[in-house]
Amino acid sequence: MSAPAPSGTTPAGDVGGPVGGAATPLTPVMVALKLSLLRNGLRQSAKRRAVYLASVVVVLLFAVLQLAGLVALRGSAHATTIGVLLVAVLALGWAVLPLFFPSGDETLDPTRLVMLPLHPRPLVRALLAASLVGIGPLFTLCLVVGSAIALAHGAAAAAVAVPAVLLALLVCVALARAVAAANIRLLTSRRGRDLAVLSGLIIAVGIQVVNFSAQKLGTAGLGKLDPLADVVRWIPPASALGAVDSIGDGAYLSGAVQLALTLVALVVLLYLWQNSITRLMTSPDGSTLDASGGGRQRAGRGVGLARLLPEGRLGAAMERTLRYVWRDPKTKAAWVTSLTIGLIVPVFNALQNSGSVYFACFASGMLGIQMYNQFGQDGSAFWIVATTVSAPREALLELRGRAQALILITVPYATLVTLVTTALVGGWNRLPEVLGLSYGLLGALLATGAWSSARFPYSIPREGYKNVAPGQSGLAGISIVGGMAASALLCSPLLGATLWLHLSGAGDWGWVLLPLGALYGTAATVVGLRLAAPCMARRLPEILTAVTVG
Repeated sequence: MSAPAPSGTTPAGDVGGPVGGAATPLTPVMVALKLSLLRNGLRQSAKRRAVYLASVVVVLLFAVLQLAGLVALRGSAHATTIGVLLVAVLALGWAVLPLFFPSGDETLDPTRLVMLPLHPRPLVRALLAASLVGIGPLFTLCLVVGSAIALAHGAAAAAVAVPAVLLALLVCVALARAVAAANIRLLTSRRGRDLAVLSGLIIAVGIQVVNFSAQKLGTAGLGKLDPLADVVRWIPPASALGAVDSIGDGAYLSGAVQLALTLVALVVLLYLWQNSITRLMTSPDGSTLDASGGGRQRAGRGVGLARLLPEGRLGAAMERTLRYVWRDPKTKAAWVTSLTIGLIVPVFNALQNSGSVYFACFASGMLGIQMYNQFGQDGSAFWIVATTVSAPREALLELRGRAQALILITVPYATLVTLVTTALVGGWNRLPEVLGLSYGLLGALLATGAWSSARFPYSIPREGYKNVAPGQSGLAGISIVGGMAASALLCSPLLGATLWLHLSGAGDWGWVLLPLGALYGTAATVVGLRLAAPCMARRLPEILTAVTVG
């Protein structure tokens, strides 16, 4: 990775030290660097210090409570299952979190050290030691220690628990480092920033899955997890805790094999981590290479699915909107959030036997609000659209293109969610009327969204997690809340017709609501676009000013 150090200089792999003098070990330097980064980060503002201290107190309190709870499980019939699976979940968290929070620790990126004369092996040792500094390792240590205490029975098991805890902690940290180093080029690219934006959604979905699983376990009992624990106890780093349990039961050979598996996993992870660092610090970054040197040319319009879009401004507006959904991080995050929540709300309610087939309309509601603030996603690029709109007809084509791009996604997806929800809940006789209500709600949201985009536009910051520029929260509230209230009023005829059919005993005529809802949604969209087009053409300067704030 670096040329041999000339005579009289500090050897490669060590840092500091005067010329010809004793070299400074690298590990203490990296640990001190980690502490300095933490200290200097806290010096930036009092608010940051308060948030950090509050998070430390909360995490430590939770860790202590978990530790006490695990110790209290000692002697329980399910102590082994809980301890082994808990360590496996911790390892999964260490492996996944660096993919979504790559900027949480500056030392995760070894390319920052590429200009220093460092060898991979001492660098890996130093970074591993520095990784043990922080709240995360302390929290993990508390849970692993608690699990070991709950499983250790006898002097031999207690003696094995000490190296088992250390190996489990090192495997978790090395796993996070190896994953981060192998994906650091991705994490620092645009796709990596997309992952960071979507991290909150993935965590929210994970919480829903955990909540649903906990409810199922509450009724079925922890005994259902015993077969899974019997397999996981042989997978590192949970195998380290499995070794403690095996030694306590007198299965010394099994315990030795499980402990050896954890040690082998640690060695393999360190080897993979070292290879990733070597490759990162000796190979050029693909983003710096000449794209014209044999690289594939990006396909322009008219290739692939774009060939199916209409010609002229209508097709161009549709393609631009679809490209925003695919490429822009904020737009992609909003769409993925709506797609996911629009599915999990009706499906999870159905799985918990507390849902209704009408919950399927939630998908249309979540997707329809994507029509709001259409010009905010353009940002400063809206001036290109503004310069090509000189009459309401051109504004109508622009709005129609954006609405039809949304329809290409929302109508099939809303239909799919309705079918899945109906299959889980039952009551296929209500499928036509639910589809009709979904299509009508979608049309109302597209209509009000188009008018709201022209009348109450606001800027979306390109950086950070905020979706509204400072000072425009009122505009965003009026746009979304007011528009959704207007959409509910627009859907009142459909809702009234549905209630009348059921209250009058004519529920068998519910299938009429499917064509009625589709026609009503289409008419609402057409009327809404035609009313919004003159407003857009008239307010182009105001829209451009609003979407370029911040």
